[in-house]
Amino acid sequence: MAFDLKQEEDVKQYIENLGIEYRFGCYKEKKPEVCHLLGDYLEAIKKDYDKAGKVYKSNCVDYKFGKSCLKIGNYSLVGRGKEKADLVEALNYFEKGCEYGEPGACLHAGMLLTATGPNVKVKRDVPKGYNYLKKSCEQNDEMACHYLSGMYMTGVPKNVADYNPHNPEKNKNIEYLIKSDMKQAFTFAKKACELGNMYACANVSMMYKKGDGVEKNVDESKKFFQLAQSLQKAHETTKELKFQQGLDGK
Repeated sequence: MAFDLKQEEDVKQYIENLGIEYRFGCYKEKKPEVCHLLGDYLEAIKKDYDKAGKVYKSNCVDYKFGKSCLKIGNYSLVGRGKEKADLVEALNYFEKGCEYGEPGACLHAGMLLTATGPNVKVKRDVPKGYNYLKKSCEQNDEMACHYLSGMYMTGVPKNVADYNPHNPEKNKNIEYLIKSDMKQAFTFAKKACELGNMYACANVSMMYKKGDGVEKNVDESKKFFQLAQSLQKAHETTKELKFQQGLDGK
């Protein structure tokens, strides 16, 4: 059946048929990819976060679909579709998702395990978190590579309360779980930049300019600065397009 998507009734029918198709593919054909699409449909079209969460959870636990683990992990993280957020539950889903090959889940697990602050209810485990972040970076997640670069830039203190960003001399005498290593910081920053992280590109430019972790090179510094600028412009253009999309009726 052909639909005229300029007609409101046809659009409604098309959307309903899409839901029926996804339900059949998920519940009858038991296809994990289609179950995930059903979750997305319930979330984005129906705005039914409770049902969407149940689909994501089942697809994660029963079918071991990493993207759904990431989704239900994010639901638990912010409390979507439930009474309140549960960071411990979120970590459990992120770890499952990472195990099932989803780099975004590895990133979130790593960030939770290395995070600090009064609202973080997950026990800090920097070595374990580092391994998750490294696995995510190895699977080309630009944010994980950027995060790792930052860890090596400043180092990761054993006791966060001992670290004072305004007193570098004092910081030399405290115990670190990960010591500052500008060569490692540069390696991860460069990879993050190559994967499209504009902040990492800006850091690489500065490292080349100062000779931090890499031999000083003015030309390379300029090149990466220009790359950071072009990525920023592309990001701003994308945001503008998303904002304007559909405003003129096109």
